[in-house]
Formats: sequence, structure tokens, C-alpha cells
Amino acid sequence: MTASLPLRPTLYQETLPGGGHSSFVLKRGQLLRLTDLEGGANVSLLLLNAHEKSERLNLPDSLKCQHTAKLTAGHCLYSDMGRVLAAITADTCGWHDSLGGVLNAEEVREKYGAGRYQELRNGFFRNGVDNLLVELGKWNLNLQDLLMCLNLFSKVSVDGDGGLHFQPGNSQAGDYLELYAPMDTLVVLSALQHPLDPNPAYAPKPVQLSWHQIESDGISVLCRTSRPENQRGFHNTERLYL
Repeated sequence: MTASLPLRPTLYQETLPGGGHSSFVLKRGQLLRLTDLEGGANVSLLLLNAHEKSERLNLPDSLKCQHTAKLTAGHCLYSDMGRVLAAITADTCGWHDSLGGVLNAEEVREKYGAGRYQELRNGFFRNGVDNLLVELGKWNLNLQDLLMCLNLFSKVSVDGDGGLHFQPGNSQAGDYLELYAPMDTLVVLSALQHPLDPNPAYAPKPVQLSWHQIESDGISVLCRTSRPENQRGFHNTERLYL
């Protein structure tokens, strides 16, 4: 865990409601802060190259090259081209899950019940697959582009037999994560409960999003120096802008 460097004035701020979804381009040199407003939030994250969307987040490579399955401050989120789509420059939560994925509509019905729009209107039970596909569709992407996502604010541990265990209370109200973009990055978000969350009630939590302009890439020093592989990742990224 780490505290952030002082931020530049906020460019924009909004709340992503529980159950909501969003997508946008985080421009090179910008920083996105995601804040858990109530505690217990989960945000499923996809990242793509904003200008060449066939290049996208590769979680296996991100974990393998940094020798960890516990993503936190000092780590990078790599594309399948070996470039850094985003760097985690600050994190008060300490663990973000790369294993759990998202639920589809049938799985949500099995876990939480029907939750239909006809009865609940805008409070209907959403699912991660559809949420992400709605946002991907806005960028002319579809099901074949829906790959592994990172679940922010959630912790899943693995026991000696390979069983996955969700850890309740990993994120508290006010916890935040900061993502710095060394390249123009398409960010896709869905704010729904983690698939392994044992809570039997459908109760996704909101998160606050805030954008900041960073005038110096010195904010990425922790990520650049945490692994030799990350130095190469930033080098590969910076070649795009020569």
C-alpha cells in the first residue's frame, strides 16, 4: 500500500453507481483515481489501446512478468504487445483480484434471483458480461473482445489445493486506487459484486471516479523500478510516441 503524490487539480469527477458501467479514453499523462465510497466495492476493469483496439490487457503476462498474482501499487497492467496500458501508482487497498472474472445473466439469476426490469425498473439485477459488452459495443467491439478482467478492490486467495477464497472486508470506505496512463488507454468499467462474494443479496456498491492531469511522469518511478521487466515495458510504450 502507498499514499499518492499530491494531485493536480481535478479535471473531472463523477460517481459510478452500484450496478453501473462506463467507458472512456484515459489520455497519455492523465491519472484516474477510483475511490470506494462505502466499503466493499468491486469494479471489473478492461483496458485497451485507444487507437488500436486489437491490443488489450493481458492479465497472464501482467502477472507472469512481475512474478505476482497480487496486483497493487508499483505494478503495471500490460497489453499483449508488452506495453504498459496503465501503472498502479497508488493503492490504499493493497490487493486486486486477477482470477475471479465476472458473472453472466444466468449466473446472476441463480445467485440473486430474477431481479427483472419489469418489476424493478432501473434497479434490475445487472451482470458483468452484459455491462462490459454494452460498453465495448460503444467502441465497435463485441463478445470476441471480452477477455479477462481485473477486479479492483477485491481480494481472492488460493489455498494449497487450488481453491479460491473471497476475502470480505478487503476494501474500506475511502480506499482508493490510482491508475496512471503512459499511453492513450481505453478504460471499460463495471461496478458489480465479485462473483465469489458470499453476500446472497444483490447489493453492488458505488465508486467515485476522478481524472487528474500529471505534468511529469515521475509519478511512475515506483512502477518503473519495481521490476526490471517494467523498465522494458515503459520503453516499449514510449516508442509509440517517438
